[in-house]
Amino acid sequence: MMNPITQRRLYQFKANKRGYYSFLIFVGIFLVTLCAEFIANDKPLLVSYKGNYYFPVLKSYPETTFGGTFETATNYRDPFVQNLIKPNGFIIWAPIPFSINTVNYALNSPAPSPPTFDNLLGTDDQGRDVLTRSLYGFRISILFGLALTLGASIIGIFTGSLQGYFGGRFDLLMQRFIEIWSNLPVLYLLIILSSMIEPNFWWLLAIMLTFSWMTLVGVVRAEFFRTRTLDYVRAAEALGVPSSRIIWRHMLPNAMVAVITYLPFILNGSIATLTSLDFLGFGLPPGSASLGELITQAKNNIQAPWLGLTAFFSISVLLSLLIFTGEAVRDAFDSRKIKIG
Repeated sequence: MMNPITQRRLYQFKANKRGYYSFLIFVGIFLVTLCAEFIANDKPLLVSYKGNYYFPVLKSYPETTFGGTFETATNYRDPFVQNLIKPNGFIIWAPIPFSINTVNYALNSPAPSPPTFDNLLGTDDQGRDVLTRSLYGFRISILFGLALTLGASIIGIFTGSLQGYFGGRFDLLMQRFIEIWSNLPVLYLLIILSSMIEPNFWWLLAIMLTFSWMTLVGVVRAEFFRTRTLDYVRAAEALGVPSSRIIWRHMLPNAMVAVITYLPFILNGSIATLTSLDFLGFGLPPGSASLGELITQAKNNIQAPWLGLTAFFSISVLLSLLIFTGEAVRDAFDSRKIKIG
């Protein structure tokens, strides 16, 4: 059973219909993108050959497995391979038979080609399926945003709690350090680093994490300044309770109320940051499926409006869902809202 406070917050969260349904839609999109390999892939989900079953989407098989000549990985889109398999079994393809770098050579018009039954959102200037790249781009953007939000929150909460609890010279020195660190030119540093090393998902995450952890420091610091003067905190200190226990069990839960209301907006900013870096060419490696790369495709191919429309609606819908969810979370933790009963 949930306690009355949790019940009230859940009730207030659901009362904001726009935010509640936005949260459900966002979770649904995220779950779908996690299964992207089973939705859009140029490898079959299942192959039956001479009574044996194979799962190419999960494991790579050499061509000789299906009676071919080469020991290399099987190209299931090759008509020769399909003619080997079909007389002795069957092939079950993903709903979208393209992967992020699969080029459709059977286009009826030069790439970028307009939407067709085979490519529902058309292709980019390299003949790759836009719907597939959008699907994978959604996933990598959300995962990057979640990872950056989680890492930045942990560091920000830890730093802010120490500043707010101990105060004094430690707080003063940390504030001066944060002022200097926050004014470093992040974009210029990214340009310099990208010329020295090719960024990937983890490298880019580490770089952005070093500059994103300061978002929650001020909020947590203020909450700890407020609660450290309360009677129950002073009583715990007088009884000799260790500082770590006071911070973790008595003060941090109060600060988390303010922190949780910020998280959807921090996630929104993290996704927007990755999209911007990809668009500028300082994000994920070239060829990666991302929403920023989709914007670049739209900019470079103005004659293909489906690219611009897909990029616009993909990013606007995703960020709008997070904003609406953040508003619902903020309402849920607002003590001024009407209580149940």
